[in-house]
Amino acid sequence: MSKSDSQKTPLNERERNPLLSETDINYILLNGAQIALTKLKRAKSTENSLFYYAEIGAYLEVSLSRGAGISDSTREELQLLHREATHKHMGHNKALNLAK
Repeated sequence: MSKSDSQKTPLNERERNPLLSETDINYILLNGAQIALTKLKRAKSTENSLFYYAEIGAYLEVSLSRGAGISDSTREELQLLHREATHKHMGHNKALNLAK
């Protein structure tokens, strides 16, 4: 296929060579969220807790992208991690407020 032919052909019809496979993106999202949850559990300040909680939320939002190769099982697992992170973050805030 020449360069002029490829410019005439719509992008979705051209061969694409993504750098990441669908499995890789699922792996990256889940492991990133799990690492952030571990760091959230160890957070010593409200700012750090909030940062890691927001990071997990960002992973969850990315998982909602359609057509990105993100599986339903990954999406469900991220929702569970986000739910656990919500409880940890709220518990962290409650403990800090009681200490004051």
